[in-house]
Amino acid sequence: MTAPETEGLRVRPAFRAQAPVVAAVALGGGAGATARYAASLWWPTPAHGFPWTILWVNVAGCAVIGVFMVIITEVRAAHPLLRPFFGTGVLGGFTTFSTYAVDARDLFDGGKAGAGLVYLAVTPLAALAAVWTAASATRRVLIRRQP
Repeated sequence: MTAPETEGLRVRPAFRAQAPVVAAVALGGGAGATARYAASLWWPTPAHGFPWTILWVNVAGCAVIGVFMVIITEVRAAHPLLRPFFGTGVLGGFTTFSTYAVDARDLFDGGKAGAGLVYLAVTPLAALAAVWTAASATRRVLIRRQP
């Protein structure tokens, strides 16, 4: 049995509707990845050294997403492309859990298993704590500012 010919026609409008979202994520991702790269140039990790830059990039990005999500979901309506651009694109490109995995492997390969285990544990815990703390602090600040 073959698919009706009209199905191909339905896909095009759906794709066209999603094209602005895909473009927003791509543009934001490029900006976020560029910012992360700049951070790695500004604060490079020595060979087999502890990857402080990526740890703090991930923590900072997670803190910003905590603030951002509270503001756009609980305070004010945002443009429909803001969340894909900034939340998914910029912050998704800025934070990097793939580099986190490579950095952990490099620590293990460099004979620093203890540092690798600490890094594996601390990064996700610090990132989750950053999201929670930033979101909670943002809510507290916003509640105080209400008339």
